[in-house]
Amino acid sequence: MWLYLRYRNAVAVSSYAISTSRFTIDHIKPRSFEGTDEVSNLALACSRCNQRRYNFTAASDLETQAEVALFNPRSQQWQDHFIWTKNGIKILGVTAIGRATCDRLDVNDERYQGERSIQEARALWIKAGCHPPPEDPRERQ
Repeated sequence: MWLYLRYRNAVAVSSYAISTSRFTIDHIKPRSFEGTDEVSNLALACSRCNQRRYNFTAASDLETQAEVALFNPRSQQWQDHFIWTKNGIKILGVTAIGRATCDRLDVNDERYQGERSIQEARALWIKAGCHPPPEDPRERQ
């Protein structure tokens, strides 16, 4: 899900190359909130993240309880808000935006008991040598 395709600063979050999941076009500002179809308002996303985001543009940071905007791949840098765990299996938010985005999109499949498919997929991608992206920061320990 979070294997990166970076094109014109639009981060696509998907396992596109090694999964049957295909990209969808996500409106950063949803059309339901008068978002446009201009390229500057579009980002590639896996259908899983797009569905989980729905039309939310903000979420609560569980650490500070503040309501913050979700990560915007057009105006923000991934490495400013997220890191991979040392083993590369989970994404951790390191800012309020990162934490709120991780929670809203459930990027580590932790919301429901027994649902760990993305963690299992990432473990396979690591074995295949294609994850995590080498330019992305990792947790230190």
